[in-house]
Amino acid sequence: MGPDIPAISPVLLFIPLLSGGLGQINTTTTCPSLLIIQFCMVMPVSIRRTLRRLFRSLLLMYVLAIGFGLLADQYFQFRQSDLETTEYFVRKGQSIYINYYQQAGRQLRYLYTSNEPGKPTILFIHGAPSSSSYFRDYLSDTSLRRQANLFAVDRPGYGYSGLGQPVASIQQQAAMIAPILDSLHRQQRPVVLVAASYGTSVAARLAMDYPHLVDGMVLLAPALAPGEEKTYSISYVLESPLFSWAQPRMIHSANVEKLSHTAELQAMLPHWARIRVPVYYFQGSNDDLIYTSNARFAQQRLVNAQSLKINMLPGLGHLIAFKARPVIQPAIVQMLDDAQRFYASRTGSDSPTGTVRRD
Repeated sequence: MGPDIPAISPVLLFIPLLSGGLGQINTTTTCPSLLIIQFCMVMPVSIRRTLRRLFRSLLLMYVLAIGFGLLADQYFQFRQSDLETTEYFVRKGQSIYINYYQQAGRQLRYLYTSNEPGKPTILFIHGAPSSSSYFRDYLSDTSLRRQANLFAVDRPGYGYSGLGQPVASIQQQAAMIAPILDSLHRQQRPVVLVAASYGTSVAARLAMDYPHLVDGMVLLAPALAPGEEKTYSISYVLESPLFSWAQPRMIHSANVEKLSHTAELQAMLPHWARIRVPVYYFQGSNDDLIYTSNARFAQQRLVNAQSLKINMLPGLGHLIAFKARPVIQPAIVQMLDDAQRFYASRTGSDSPTGTVRRD
């Protein structure tokens, strides 16, 4: 073993740039850090001054970025508190129920409009970054409320299900959401999943792993094919040790999911044949976040689905849940019929538990 070399903080390397010098340094030293300091000291003054200004500018930019991230976290959370949620529906003269439950050591929140016998069930699953409030216009839709019990969940890492504490595993997310359809409620059948963007991956995993709980799916801007979506370079920067601790919590959750999404979807490749329910696929033709090649993937993989209807919406981008609601809402109602027939066929009954109501 060679002689121990005293450790010197990397900060010392910048002291000559900030202060203009360290005084007399022993020129016989062999410590690499001190040699670098000596090199800085023999630099021409103009270069040292330029580097010092550059370092100060970078340090200021970093501090401002951290400050912006911490401030943004307080104002941009894409969620509504229990009180805000209740007030929204009260203003519309409607009821809403808010529940919490424990699963896999985590607390998760979900909303529902009713749990009446004789009505089918619709569970809405949001994308990223988002929360159950993403679907509040659907939860307050009077036609949907008359015809089904409507549920919406805050996925792990969003809303009030541990904001900023993401679960990268899609399989684990599906397992954490499944109790809403199983042990927490005796759900009326048929059960339809309506999911958007990243939420469609979770919905598909639910249908793969818990086929006895799902009777139909409506997928909006589906993210199904590994790698067939845009990933912004800034996501890698924000998840670096320099920034991950100070970015908005909802962005952290979204970035963790985004950067692991390809691997998670690859893990699902052997299981697509398990999905046998009817599926409606909606996507904007101009979606530049989730590539339209996902539609071809759906055609190739959902070979055992009872039916697959692909609807490309001309001129629309990614946020079709809002902009195409007049098209999507009637399709959800239609899916209730398809899901009811599917449930009846696999149970051998002509009278499913839930009955779709018509006005």
